[in-house]
Amino acid sequence: MTALQRPSIRLLVCGSADRGDDGAALAAVAGLLPTLPRSVLDRVEVRRCTQLSVEDLVDLPPGMVAVVVDAAVGIAPGQVIVLSLERVAGQRAGPAPHSSHALPPDVTIRLAADLRGAVPEGSFVGIGGRSFAFGRPLSRPVRSGLAAFRGALGAELTRLATS
Repeated sequence: MTALQRPSIRLLVCGSADRGDDGAALAAVAGLLPTLPRSVLDRVEVRRCTQLSVEDLVDLPPGMVAVVVDAAVGIAPGQVIVLSLERVAGQRAGPAPHSSHALPPDVTIRLAADLRGAVPEGSFVGIGGRSFAFGRPLSRPVRSGLAAFRGALGAELTRLATS
């Protein structure tokens, strides 16, 4: 990274590898990051979080966007979605990050918005999960959808890094 280029994207990698499909984001990011061009990687700050929290979004520096990557509930297992954080904040039902255990994701994002004065800019990239039980591997639909999940995340990071 050059002195002129600072990260402009905070990648929030949510989930837990020991809880079945909750580990989908970890698997996707591990396979994706080595394939991204340096021009994109230089713009990304990666943060590991077992669950999305208000703190992850409140301290975003000016000009930085957040990309939340997580298994999702509210969609078919293996289905991939990309939504704006504003859209996730505005819906009580529908596709949402699974790993928000303390507060529902819409509440987490709205609380961060209240503290920041605006909804944080960014997006949620998710894959529908089937099983979130402790000690389980990724389900077959999630394993089958990992390439599409990595592709959607890579496209979103590239879009944000070049905009």
